[in-house]
Amino acid sequence: MNGIFFAIVVIAFAVAGVRQITWVPPGPDAIAPMQLLATGMVDTATSAVTLAIGLVGVMALFLGLMKVAEEGGLLTIIAKTIRPLMVRLFPDVPPDHPAMGAMILNMSANALGLGNAATPFGIRAMQELDRLNGEKGTATNAMALFLAINTSSVTLLPTGIIALRASAGSADPAGILPTTLFATVCSTTIAIVACKLYQRFSAPPRPAIDDSGDLTAPEGAELEPASGAYPAWVCWLAIGSIAALVPLTILYGKQISPWIIPGLMVTLLGFGVARRVRIYEAFVEGARDGFQVAIRIIPYLVAILVAVGMFRASGALSVLVNFIGPITTHFGMPGEALPMALLRPLSGSGAYGIVASIINDPAIGPDSYTGYLVSTLQGSTETTFYVLAVYFGAIQIKRVRHALAAALTADLAGILGAVVICLYLYG
Repeated sequence: MNGIFFAIVVIAFAVAGVRQITWVPPGPDAIAPMQLLATGMVDTATSAVTLAIGLVGVMALFLGLMKVAEEGGLLTIIAKTIRPLMVRLFPDVPPDHPAMGAMILNMSANALGLGNAATPFGIRAMQELDRLNGEKGTATNAMALFLAINTSSVTLLPTGIIALRASAGSADPAGILPTTLFATVCSTTIAIVACKLYQRFSAPPRPAIDDSGDLTAPEGAELEPASGAYPAWVCWLAIGSIAALVPLTILYGKQISPWIIPGLMVTLLGFGVARRVRIYEAFVEGARDGFQVAIRIIPYLVAILVAVGMFRASGALSVLVNFIGPITTHFGMPGEALPMALLRPLSGSGAYGIVASIINDPAIGPDSYTGYLVSTLQGSTETTFYVLAVYFGAIQIKRVRHALAAALTADLAGILGAVVICLYLYG
C-alpha cells in the first residue's frame, strides 16, 4: 500500500506539473492546474473527516445489531447447520477436529459481515490445520481451500458498504444485497472448483501421523462432539434456501430492498429476545464498537481520499479514463471503477477509500450504475494478499502452493459476476 499511495501522489503531481508548465490562462478568472491540485487536497481531506463522522451512527447501528445476533448464538446455529457440507469440502480434516469448528465460525462471521470476528476464527483455523500438517512451512490442500473460500465468502449481509452507501445519501442503501449475493456465490463456486483443479498439479505435504498410522490429534485440544451438527437434511435445506434466494433477489431485488434494513432490525432484535439476550445492553456494546471502528478509519480515509483527490484534480484520472475507459466500458466496467477493481485484492483500506470517493462524487453518486458496481465489488471481493499474509504468516507458511492462484481466480470471478448482475439490474 505504501508504494501504491506514493505512486498515486507522484503521478498526480507530475501530471499537474506538466499541465502547469504548458498552461495558457483561458481568462482572467481561470485557476491554474497546481492551484486546483492544492485546493483538491484540502477539500478532500475535509470531506474525509466529514464522511467518517457521518458514518459513526450507521456503523454503530449495524454493529449493535450484529452484537445482539452474536450473543444470541446465531454463529453457533449456522456452524451446526453447515457442518455436513464442510465434511465433504475438507475430506482431509477429521469431522470432529477443532479446525472444522473454527473454519465454520470464520465463514459464518464473514457471511454476516462480522469481519472483526472472522479474522480471529480464521487464524485459529489455520493454527489447527497446521497441527495436521506433516510438512511445516508448506500449505496443505485444506489450507488453500479455506483461504480461497475465505477471500470469496458468500456474503448475506455486507454491512460495511451498506452503511457507507447510507452515509453517502443513497435512496436504497441495501440495493446491493442481491448483487453482492450473486457475485459472491459465483466467486465461492469458482474458488472451490479452482482449488480442486489446481491441487492436482501440486503435490500436497505429508499428513501428520502417529506411530499407529492415524492422524495425530492436536496436543491439548478438545475435540468437538459429532452430535454438534444438525441432521444432514437441515444443511441441504439451508443451502437450497440460499440458492433459491439468488433468482428471487435478482427478479424482485428492487421491490425487496426497501424492506431489508427495517426488517433486519426487527428480526435480529426479535431473535435476541427469543434467545433471552439483554438486547439493549448488547446493542449498546456493539454500537460502542461501531463508534470506535468509524473513528479508527479516519486516517485511512484521509490518506486515500487525498491521494485520489489529487489524482482527479491533476487531470491524471481523466487521462486514464479516456485511454482505458472506451475499451472496458464495452464490457460493463467504466473507467472510474477500474482502480477499485485493481486495488481491492491489494488493500482493503485503499479500496474502501476509492469506493467512498466514487459514491460521494456528485457526478456519479451511490445509485448510479457505477455506484452500484463499485459497491458490489467492495462487498463481494476481499483483500486477498492481506488475508494470505495474515493467515499464512500466523503459522509461518512459506510455500503457499496453489492458494494464491485459486484466490485470485475467485476474485476475477467475483468481478465478472458483479459486472453481469449490475448490468442486468442497474445497467
